[in-house]
Amino acid sequence: MTDLAAVKAKQQIAWSSGNYASVGNRILLVSELLCDAVELRAGENVLDVATGSGNAALAAARRFATVTGVDYVPDLLAQARVRAEAEGLSVDFREGDAEALEFADDSFDVVLSACGAMFAPNHGKTADELVRVCRPGGRIGMVNWCPDSYVGSLFRTIAKHVPPAPGVEPPGRWGDETYLKELWGDRVTLAAPRKTFLFRFPSPEHHVDYFAQYYGPTLKAFEAVGDAGRAALRADIVDAVQQFNRADDGTLVLQMDYLEVVATKR
Repeated sequence: MTDLAAVKAKQQIAWSSGNYASVGNRILLVSELLCDAVELRAGENVLDVATGSGNAALAAARRFATVTGVDYVPDLLAQARVRAEAEGLSVDFREGDAEALEFADDSFDVVLSACGAMFAPNHGKTADELVRVCRPGGRIGMVNWCPDSYVGSLFRTIAKHVPPAPGVEPPGRWGDETYLKELWGDRVTLAAPRKTFLFRFPSPEHHVDYFAQYYGPTLKAFEAVGDAGRAALRADIVDAVQQFNRADDGTLVLQMDYLEVVATKR
């Protein structure tokens, strides 16, 4: 059996490397749209799971919700606190594990996760926790990259060079509505329309180098292959990028498809 605790420990190191905020701050739009999708109301009690540098938590706080954000990377939480202070927003950011949330049952009106909880290695535990802490009639809102999106292609490309631990479900499965129905069953009513976000960079090569510097999983992949494998990995990721590039002027307009999940707890 796969040691999921060991997998999670390695993931935590990866997400602590680089600087995910430099990536996450450029996709904040999807979190703003997610708050509208769950029809968030002022005064509601909101939990943002795997908050990272705080995108969804801050989006909820801008709508005058009472917000808690949890993540297992202290450096990202520190950046989230700086962002909240800069905007004059009140959010309780604290360390926490998506697979073992330290909150009572039925604690929150809305539970959010934007490109976060989908990366926890134990999908079943994570799905159970999101439902458990949401009150009956409350909403779970998620942004999950689709398996056939660029993010899915990126992780498959990395896996060719740095094989993942056997037995670990790909995070892209969270971007499949059928899989979400398997995870949650009849505990929720589910809406999960497919949406598109456009990620813009000066060029495909710039994007790859940017991710190699700031995006933990990519950074760690380049470290793992070393100098001997760097050129091949970079070339393969550039090829993957080009498949999703809408631009024809040398820049990169990267199509990023995701599910905008709204699950209402029964």
